[in-house]
Amino acid sequence: MSFYNFDDTDSGEEDIHYMKLALEEAKKALAEDEIPIGAIVVSKNRIIGRGYNLTERFNDVTAHAEMQAFTSAAQTIGGKYLKDCTLYVTIEPCVMCAGASYWTQISRIVYGAREEKRGFISKGSNLLHPKTILKGGVLADECSLLMKNFFARKR
Repeated sequence: MSFYNFDDTDSGEEDIHYMKLALEEAKKALAEDEIPIGAIVVSKNRIIGRGYNLTERFNDVTAHAEMQAFTSAAQTIGGKYLKDCTLYVTIEPCVMCAGASYWTQISRIVYGAREEKRGFISKGSNLLHPKTILKGGVLADECSLLMKNFFARKR
């Protein structure tokens, strides 16, 4: 049984558009030799938050793209709840970021590629807010390729 709401009626074209922008954020991380994950938060067709991994720069294991985007969005709207917003992130969120999304009460999470090792879905616990809609696989190949190329360079 799935804990997550996979019902999604939003436009695929819109999701592709915003995922491309999340990929641009991921490329900023890549340029700084950070793990290339990018995220944006959208409300009513307006980007209100952006972020990319900054764990190396800040020497902070919590400085994930999603966390940066949540903070940016909260500052933009002047509140911590993101009820009518969508998070676009290039890779499936980890347990920490999924847990943070619960507290933001975000309406939707759209991710690119699965993260089999560290992604929250494989952990089998209910981490998202009950009203959060989850959609995966948007530009998955592009998102995955960015990660594969980054780690191939590291080896």
